[in-house]
Amino acid sequence: MTTRSGFVALAGRPNVGKSTLVNAVVGEKVAIVSDRPQTTRRAIRGVHTGGNCQMVLVDLPGVQRPRDALTERMARRVQQELEGSDVALLILNGEQGVGPGDRFIAHALTGTSVPVTIAVNKVDRLTVAATVAVLAQAAELEVVGEVFPISARTGAGVQELVEHLAALMPQGPFMFGAGEISDQPLEVLLAELVREAVIRRTFQEVPHAVEVVVEEIEWVGGNPNDLARVRALIWVESESQKGILVGARGRMIKAIGVAARRELERELGCHVHLDLSVRVRRDWRADEGSLDRLGIT
Repeated sequence: MTTRSGFVALAGRPNVGKSTLVNAVVGEKVAIVSDRPQTTRRAIRGVHTGGNCQMVLVDLPGVQRPRDALTERMARRVQQELEGSDVALLILNGEQGVGPGDRFIAHALTGTSVPVTIAVNKVDRLTVAATVAVLAQAAELEVVGEVFPISARTGAGVQELVEHLAALMPQGPFMFGAGEISDQPLEVLLAELVREAVIRRTFQEVPHAVEVVVEEIEWVGGNPNDLARVRALIWVESESQKGILVGARGRMIKAIGVAARRELERELGCHVHLDLSVRVRRDWRADEGSLDRLGIT
């Protein structure tokens, strides 16, 4: 049987639903989700295997103007992943319509040799007339490619999009084995789940200033199905941010721990003892050494 396999790079402004779509196509949670920009900082690969085709979806950071070493690296990673992909999937937020940021990204995609497909997301929240209008806007973008109305949240239109992308994959052997759904190391995946719990409970600058490092995973009793002890550090950039995360009488860090532990247990399939600490690492987003340690390249 002839097999097809390739990379699909998801491009778009922050908060258009790239991570939600990757999770929907893969069928499991491989990328954290929130409504905050900069939630995705690394290129996260989710693997979808169906029939004779395997697609590796690369959930890229949202395209934005670089402001520091962190966002410079994110922008560079977007460009590198696009150049190494077989198809670019430009995702638009149907609720917001096509804006200058979308046109900027579409123009940038015309400078690559990668074929482009467009997905207009969140159409489940639109009227029929509004959907028709935004699809017409998408069709007028500078890139040439088919346009699909979808809802990553409900799954509407996703199967048709997947079938279209699969047909664009080149012939070649599968790159991942049966059952593999991501290339993320376990420590990174667990750290991201903790960061997701932080993001969902904090506001203003705090979510952007937070990073999480899982320092240790210990399987207690030798049986991975029994108990895992996970020790994680939450980085922030100031004492005031640390105070917000800890909260009065430790209430905030306890709430974060409860929510994060629930996600870790779902991921690991066992009971989890989660040890969280908050440390101040000033200006880590501008520190090349810190970014190297975090694996944000």
